Amino acid sequence: MGLKAGIVGLPNVGKSTLFTALSRAKAEAANFPFCTIEPNQGVVTVPDRRLDKIVEIVKPANVVPATVEIVDIAGLVRGASEGEGLGNQFLDHIRNVDAILHVVRCFDSSEIVHVEGVPDPIRDKEIIDTELMLKDLELVERRLERLQKRLKAGDKEARKEVEILKLLKEHLEQGIPVRAIDLNDEDAQKLIKQYQFLTAKPVVYIANIDEAQINNPGEYVKKLEEVAQKEGTFVLPICAKVEAELAEIEDEQERQELLEMYGLEEPGINRLIRTAYQLLGLITFFTAGPKEVRAWPIVKGTTAYEAAGKIHSDIQKGFIRAEVISYEDYIKYGGEQGAKEAGRLRLEGKDYVVQDGDVIYFRFNV
Repeated sequence: MGLKAGIVGLPNVGKSTLFTALSRAKAEAANFPFCTIEPNQGVVTVPDRRLDKIVEIVKPANVVPATVEIVDIAGLVRGASEGEGLGNQFLDHIRNVDAILHVVRCFDSSEIVHVEGVPDPIRDKEIIDTELMLKDLELVERRLERLQKRLKAGDKEARKEVEILKLLKEHLEQGIPVRAIDLNDEDAQKLIKQYQFLTAKPVVYIANIDEAQINNPGEYVKKLEEVAQKEGTFVLPICAKVEAELAEIEDEQERQELLEMYGLEEPGINRLIRTAYQLLGLITFFTAGPKEVRAWPIVKGTTAYEAAGKIHSDIQKGFIRAEVISYEDYIKYGGEQGAKEAGRLRLEGKDYVVQDGDVIYFRFNV
């Protein structure tokens, strides 16, 4: 898949606790356990009840869930953009992810030291935002300097790039992240992808709360939600301490009892994984047969031809058609045969845009 979500935040806000909970979490329908790629990077299964329902109907020999990569990036501090706290190294780690899970501490505690003295979610969030914007601004200014010779020579492409970069510079200097700048220009969008601006990446805020706030998040979270709403994103409240506790419990009944004690329907880690999946712009299609039921993660907007290539290059090369059943019809009519008899199986060509939840069988000729 190759897409990654990075966990960022100040030191001691609960990033590593959440990452540890992820590493120990047991996915409900998964035979694909968390596996460590590097000390700070792992692959987690995406909890999906739709996969469970399809498995109940098909009863396959094997089940493979969708997965997402999560990277735990060490805490950033003030001055990170200038190298403080190994900031340049950590900012480069952020450049290599596709979406950001920004953890913000939203509880008071005399036992847990805060790098700024006391928690202030808005200030803490802005410290990280500022460092990311300063790094983007540095990149813009360096690039503008390098374009001067080409600009003087009358290079039209250079002139267009300078116009875009100056627009980005103006907004960044005003404290506006790249993702919030209204850019409908196709050249501008290509440029942003090319330079991997840190503040161009989609972000969601993870509010780390304490046990007492699980069913009543409190003022810290409300303030963070107000800011997030203005930015066009949202806040996901999670108690990292409880998640770590849940992840350590092997017995399923004990886990369920603890969830009930806190009034939770499922671990918050499940919501975090699904949030990361959505933030990366991913949807799922399924393949289902007696040998295997599998959830395939693809970027929203993927065509049937491209989706076939996710399974195997031979299927893509020999593509004839895609036999598609919506997830709702697959469940309603008890599987492929029932959907066929009800006339709910559709034949689609190469250009069909795969929808979230589609159950697909690809016809191909090698």
